[in-house]
Amino acid sequence: MPQVALITGGARRIGRAITLCLHAAGYDIALHYRSSAADAEALAAQLNARRSASCDLFAADLADHSQVQALGDAVSARYAALDLLVNNASGFEPTPLENCTPAAFDAMLDSNLRGAYFLTQALLAPLRSAGGCIVNVIDTHVQRPLPQFNAYGAAKAGLASLTRSFAVELGPQIRVNGVSPGAILWPEDDAAYDAETRKATIEATPLKRLGAPEDIARTVLFLAREAPFITGQVIAVDGGRGLT
Repeated sequence: MPQVALITGGARRIGRAITLCLHAAGYDIALHYRSSAADAEALAAQLNARRSASCDLFAADLADHSQVQALGDAVSARYAALDLLVNNASGFEPTPLENCTPAAFDAMLDSNLRGAYFLTQALLAPLRSAGGCIVNVIDTHVQRPLPQFNAYGAAKAGLASLTRSFAVELGPQIRVNGVSPGAILWPEDDAAYDAETRKATIEATPLKRLGAPEDIARTVLFLAREAPFITGQVIAVDGGRGLT
């Protein structure tokens, strides 16, 4: 039987690259999406054309606890064993301290931290059945804060902390690690990365270039398949940016 991976936010950007990489490595895919239905359906059709019945779609808003629980129930009902959970889905919005509201703060924690926490909880049974692993997608801005994205940074720092805590709590049955992307894809708007900021980021990166989504995907696959004695670690994939 093929191994099974659930990728949250798996239809677009880095999530899509992870989905394609894992599918090519032989995983069946449980593909989660929130609002990107057309992208998710097109990707699922592509994967199922390559290997019949190898991708199922699951829709949920991870900021809504009832939908998180329903997602966990649906995945558990479909797959008795879950080999890999990739907590990739993420919200990314500025929250300047001067005017941040409780709702805006909570939105960042819900989408980046709380959803991953309770989805992991909901999937413990199939993860344990498989002796599976979890990979959390974090952010190098945990170590190098991005101005005005304080709630986002706090949520991702919390996810890094959960990576270590869960590794202790869930071992030896389940390994838990993280991947921390640096400059891989620019945000889809210029709120935080205008042309000057983009140039400065590249100049401050020892490898002097952007990474590719596939760099993250390959690291996820490595942690899932080739790292049986690694747990509780967060691997920076940032071209060396954290060194400067």
